[in-house]
Amino acid sequence: MAYLFTSESVSEGHPDKVADQISDALIDHFMAFDPNSKVACETLVTTGQVVLAGEVNTTTYLDVQAITREVIRKIGYTKSEYMFEANSCGILSAIHEQSADINQGVDRANPEDQGAGDQGMMFGFATKETDNYMPLALDLAHKILQELSSIRNNESSLIGYLRPDAKSQVTIEYSDNHVPQRIDTIVVSTQHDDFAAEADMLAKIKKDIVEIVIPRVKSKLKPELQALFNDAITYHINPTGKFVIGGPHGDTGLTGRKIIVDTYGGKGAHGGGAFSGKDPSKVDRSAAYATRHIAKNLVAAGLCDQVLVQVSYAIGVAKPCGLFIDTYGSAKVGLTDGEIAKKVEAIFDMRPYFIEQRLKLRNPIYSETAAYGHMGRKNEVVTKHFLGPNGQQVTKEVELFTWEKLDYVDTVKSAFGL
Repeated sequence: MAYLFTSESVSEGHPDKVADQISDALIDHFMAFDPNSKVACETLVTTGQVVLAGEVNTTTYLDVQAITREVIRKIGYTKSEYMFEANSCGILSAIHEQSADINQGVDRANPEDQGAGDQGMMFGFATKETDNYMPLALDLAHKILQELSSIRNNESSLIGYLRPDAKSQVTIEYSDNHVPQRIDTIVVSTQHDDFAAEADMLAKIKKDIVEIVIPRVKSKLKPELQALFNDAITYHINPTGKFVIGGPHGDTGLTGRKIIVDTYGGKGAHGGGAFSGKDPSKVDRSAAYATRHIAKNLVAAGLCDQVLVQVSYAIGVAKPCGLFIDTYGSAKVGLTDGEIAKKVEAIFDMRPYFIEQRLKLRNPIYSETAAYGHMGRKNEVVTKHFLGPNGQQVTKEVELFTWEKLDYVDTVKSAFGL
């Protein structure tokens, strides 16, 4: 029997994502001036206030207030009526030195023996239902909000009332053999300026979303995905009605509270650890990227149609506790999932140091991950500029989303005789 599956996304102006972006901007600045920094930085945002807290072991000093204000400004909180504004919000920093007890479990005389920054399990997932090997519902939910954000930032004359906070949700009907059949429901809630007439407001917003935003998203998809859109889609656009009060004024935001949006939209599994605000010695982040890298290359190589990869660690220990693989019965080779896992272990070294080196994680590459998902994004090389508190400027050419590269496809094919 056919079934429905739903995923959601949130915009860069959502309060939890504001917090994530501040935390990751701090990570990037620490990495730019001291690549060996150990950082765990949490952010709280609320009406007119930002609170920074966490632990740091670094040789550099940052102007955290200036960095925080620039992030908020870039997101678009630049008007006093938002009740959270880049130039006027209060910023309290309670960042202090990292515990020596934790650090001694990570640093080693031989870098290759670097221990995991924490215990836990991390998951990676990939499916062939989209070109970027991401679950379709989440991919569409992200794309709707990215289009909305693009219009807000670049074409304000087209839809001039948009404010930074927004959420989306997409429900897809699947067949018994897990093939997308149609889009059943689309939900979009977008913060907006006040309207003179509330009845006109709701009609105007729905018309703009359905007739401008959705067609733009659809036009950028391949034909078989465009065919999933139909006249029978149920739309819930700003279903509560008025959405003027939003962002950190409407709801307190915290780092790490959108971990399903950050990953696979509820497909696969999640180990529970957040990403933003953590340097790559924290395997919550680095190993989640590494398992995604494995999963994507396995599916791209034709080993299976979809796959879940789990790795687990003990704090301070380099060698993983175990590697688990579930191909959901879609494997194209005559091996059990356990036998596949053994071969994968021989291909990908999952010790923390080797993950950092393989994926180039000791670089300032994290701000770009903090909105619209850490997975399924475009791998590219960019130039970034960082200004230190004493006026020193650092320019870095860095490679973003290295875990999205299909650089192990040939190796996987060779290992499995594909």
